[in-house]
Amino acid sequence: MKNKAVLILFSATFLLTACKKTGSDKVDTKTENKSPEKFTIDSLKVNDSVKINDKLSVNYASKVLVFPTLKDKALLDSIYYDKTGITDYSKQGLQNFLNKDKAEFVSSVKEDSKEWISDIQNPQNWEAGSFMKLISQNDDFLQIEYLHTSYQGGAHGNYSFDTRVFDLKNKKKLDLKDITTIPKAKLEELLMKNIDKLPSGTTDTDGPVKNSDMLLVDVIPANKDFYFDEKNLYFHYSPYEIAAFAAGDIVIPVSWKELDGTIELEFKKRMKIN
Repeated sequence: MKNKAVLILFSATFLLTACKKTGSDKVDTKTENKSPEKFTIDSLKVNDSVKINDKLSVNYASKVLVFPTLKDKALLDSIYYDKTGITDYSKQGLQNFLNKDKAEFVSSVKEDSKEWISDIQNPQNWEAGSFMKLISQNDDFLQIEYLHTSYQGGAHGNYSFDTRVFDLKNKKKLDLKDITTIPKAKLEELLMKNIDKLPSGTTDTDGPVKNSDMLLVDVIPANKDFYFDEKNLYFHYSPYEIAAFAAGDIVIPVSWKELDGTIELEFKKRMKIN
């Protein structure tokens, strides 16, 4: 009778342990099957003016895109390449950086202007601006346009564009060689051939002015500021890069058809280029 009671107690303990283990396994399974975090994009802005004296004011403006789900440091370093010294890529970290950058800009103008600020004849508003703009986010390609503006006296302000494409699948910045193997000279021919396909919008007293009429170069080089869509590969040029300032920024398209036979196979598959 005693042995029978021990056997029943042992069996009950075994069943209880088995139930607990099964419950634990179910929790682990749910954790393992957790769906990946959805890619999200946020942004923040800073726009502030400070009066130095009656003749000089400064304006600091910035718009930054924020990517809460991106964790790869090397990729984030590349995305925020123009934010020197930043280490915290959270929204608060970026906000802190912009506040510090704004304070340093205002402080530098105050310090640098001490010797000549009394010579300013007419009121001026100096500025520093940096703006990130999303071009697209498709097929694990993140495309961003960066605009930098400045004015610190003179006839006009200056601005320039940078364009970068990031491969989220392989966690890197995309280079032109990852897209096409077209020879340099052949690509330069296509850029010159297509220079007027997208007018810059410049006009004079006679009407619209062709991009080709404002060129400062004999050969248009393929720069690093490119992006793409389902139809074309686009090269973006800032003022003075290939044409007069009056031309503004110029975008030159090169169709996938023109690049046929030189498009990298992996890129072609991901973009579904026929």
